[in-house]
Amino acid sequence: MVWWQQPFIQVALPIIVTFAIATLFQSKRIDDLSKRIDDLRDSLGRRLDAIEQRLARIENLLADHDRRITAL
Repeated sequence: MVWWQQPFIQVALPIIVTFAIATLFQSKRIDDLSKRIDDLRDSLGRRLDAIEQRLARIENLLADHDRRITAL
């Protein structure tokens, strides 16, 4: 039997190569998804910081109005 007619070469080796290639492509995809999640997390953090600043300004305005009303 010639070496390329061995069952390992004809059956198992193509399966192993397929799994190796699929693993490489999948790991690249997982890295891309991880980067996207990090970008979304950063964006969400910036949005929450902006909301917090607006709420602080509103609190200051309400405190100022409260002082004005008390003075009247």
